[in-house]
Amino acid sequence: MTESSTTQATVQEIITTLKNKPGALLPILHGVQNALGYVPAESVPAIAKALNLSRAEVHGVISFYHYFRDTQPGKHTIHLCRAESCQAMGGKQLEHHVKARLGINFHETTADGKFSLEPVYCLGNCACSPAMQIGDEVYGRVSADSFDAVINETEEMA
Repeated sequence: MTESSTTQATVQEIITTLKNKPGALLPILHGVQNALGYVPAESVPAIAKALNLSRAEVHGVISFYHYFRDTQPGKHTIHLCRAESCQAMGGKQLEHHVKARLGINFHETTADGKFSLEPVYCLGNCACSPAMQIGDEVYGRVSADSFDAVINETEEMA
């Protein structure tokens, strides 16, 4: 079975399971993203057909919500907090450093496929601002140096 056919089988299974729920579009999109890490463009026609929606309607929802990705994420997703507490504690400077270090902007993935960068608007770690999350690990009082150390360590583990 090819990767594309496996992807389509996964999408179809999620659609079949959730299509009869009220307001099924968001649960289906969440299901697809949770299973695959993103919502592939090739899944939009099947989702639209199953819910009797236009492709444009499905795409509009995907593009409206920042949570949904339409490209495959990197091996590690970095969630960088942009909430007020983190901003007050140097979050903007950290953001500039992170983007420069990785060579990407928010919603992008490094060329080597190792890291994706996503904004988040609170990690619940305000007492230790600025904060970021990589996978299940939340980091507080993140500086340019501590960010670089975590990235270097993460790259070595890969």
